[in-house]
Amino acid sequence: MSKPGLLVAVVALCAASSANAHVTLEKREAAVGSYYKAVFAVPHGCAGSATVKIRVQIPEGVISVKPMPKTGWTLETTKGKYAAEYEYHGSKFSEGVKEVSWSGGKLADDNYDEFVMATFLTGGLKPNTTLYFPVVQECEKGVSRWIDIPKAGAGSHSHDGSSPAPGLKLISRP
Repeated sequence: MSKPGLLVAVVALCAASSANAHVTLEKREAAVGSYYKAVFAVPHGCAGSATVKIRVQIPEGVISVKPMPKTGWTLETTKGKYAAEYEYHGSKFSEGVKEVSWSGGKLADDNYDEFVMATFLTGGLKPNTTLYFPVVQECEKGVSRWIDIPKAGAGSHSHDGSSPAPGLKLISRP
C-alpha cells in the first residue's frame, strides 16, 4: 500500500473508532410487544481510567427487566412506579425496575466488556421511533455520561451533544 493509501486507511480507522467510542447497544432494532436482550457494549474507560460502575436508566415502556450478574461485580436494581400500567402475562404491573447498576468490578481502559439484561418492550411503544437508554459510566478517575437524546424531529442519528445515549429503533411486530 502506498503512503497516501495507508494514511487514508489510518484516518478512516480513527474516524470509525471515535464514532463508536461510547457505550452502545449490540442489537439496535427490536419489535414492540416482544422480548429484547439489551447488551450494552463498553469499549473503553474514561480518558484512560478504568470503569468501576455502569448505571443504565430504563425507559418507560420497558418492563420485566432482569439483569445478568457479572462475576466480580455487584448488581443492584432500583424500582419505582411506571407512568402507566402495563399488562404482562395476564397480570397488570404499575411498577418495576427503573435503573440497573453494576459496580465494584474493574474494566481497564484498554479492555472491552458487555453488560446484559433481558427485557420486554410493551405493545404501547410506538414503532418507527427510537427508544433511548441513558448510561452513566463511572471510572476510577472521572465519569462519562452517555445521556444525550436527540430533540424530537431531529432524527435518530442526530445528537445534540457529544455523549449520545444508546438508542434502540422500534419496529412493528411481524
